[in-house]
Amino acid sequence: MSIKKLLVVFGATGGQGGSVVKTVLSDPKMAAQFAVRAVTRDPAKPKAQALAAQGAEVVTADLNDKSSLLSVLKGAYAVFAVTNFWEKASADIERQQGKNVADVAKEAGVEHLVWSSLPNVTKLSGGKLSQVHHFDSKAHVEEYIREIGVPASFFMAGFFMSNLPGKMLRPNPQTNAYAVALPIPTNSPIPLLDTEADTGKFVKGMLLNPQKTLGKRIYGATDYYTPEQIIDEFKAFKPEASKDAKAMELPHAVFKGILGKTGAPEPIQEEMLQNMLLMSTYGYFGGDSLAESQAILDEPLTTWKEYMAKSPALADLK
Repeated sequence: MSIKKLLVVFGATGGQGGSVVKTVLSDPKMAAQFAVRAVTRDPAKPKAQALAAQGAEVVTADLNDKSSLLSVLKGAYAVFAVTNFWEKASADIERQQGKNVADVAKEAGVEHLVWSSLPNVTKLSGGKLSQVHHFDSKAHVEEYIREIGVPASFFMAGFFMSNLPGKMLRPNPQTNAYAVALPIPTNSPIPLLDTEADTGKFVKGMLLNPQKTLGKRIYGATDYYTPEQIIDEFKAFKPEASKDAKAMELPHAVFKGILGKTGAPEPIQEEMLQNMLLMSTYGYFGGDSLAESQAILDEPLTTWKEYMAKSPALADLK
């Protein structure tokens, strides 16, 4: 019996990490090749216990503590690493956490690190959009990983479909008509990803095709959808509830004002505005095609229509 390669997955109870664990362990081909060590801060919580029931070894570690990382990466062939900027809303903390993983991965002799990265928006925009810190901080870690020579691939998650139903796709409080109201033209391309269902499909493809993916960026998205397309498919799916639904372009000040009413401070308002403007002015992935990234897949991705069909926020609509 051959010895399985060890895959260490950080953020294992989150959307991206959880998807990786589930995909690997539910795929006979992957499960035959890889043992999964799922890293979480609380192994006792239900989500962590569910991973153990699937066959993962559940362990705890702290991204801020290199010594704890060394113990969980011992013997690892591959690592999937993701950080949560919004936990502390600090680019400095996220950068250091990512560097800690990179340093320890190099020390442990990891052969394939998959870093959950994002574009450097400041560079992509020539400095015009310089406040999208939750993108830039991950990009800085990618640069560091490349600099120190860790064998790595870079998964770049698209716009989460989970941001839409009940959030960005919701009824107008005054008219009760559904709308997608964003501070960008309604024909702007948005790369949509079903994070929980599809992240693992991309990472599986990366791990099975190292010769094609090491050193490369893999864009995680089903397709580019415009706000108009999102609404059109919603209308076809839920014709009664969506009768007056529309895509709307909001003035920048109005968009920031809406965020302000949720308690978001001005710097976060500006960061989210610039994040949106990235899509309409420079492209979320710089305008790149998704074709090469999808060529490594052996499973279909979730469409927006399929995501709506399983969304609890839309379940009771007709």
